[in-house]
Amino acid sequence: MRILLDENLPRKLAAYLIGHECHTVVECGGSGKKNGDLLAQADSLFDLLLTLDKSLPYQQNLNTKRTAVLIVRVHSNRIQDLLPVIPECLAVVESIQPGQVVRIGSRPSR
Repeated sequence: MRILLDENLPRKLAAYLIGHECHTVVECGGSGKKNGDLLAQADSLFDLLLTLDKSLPYQQNLNTKRTAVLIVRVHSNRIQDLLPVIPECLAVVESIQPGQVVRIGSRPSR
């Protein structure tokens, strides 16, 4: 699967998404783009957008998009906080459908 890592995720995360082609928004020249523009660009190039942006589905009409969205809820975007949800990410990547939005993980209370 072709996965686009949003700007809010560390580049190192790609190494843990074994078996998938991963690129970052920065690598693809999308740094600083608004979500609508980013999704329009991703729609023809990627199968999945991986993000921490929980409000994205409420800001964008995803019904017309081919790219699926996987929203990860963790304490922070540090790699050590993301590693525990990698197995769940990989499981979702195997079953997610085009245009679908899936949320995983949970943000612990402080």
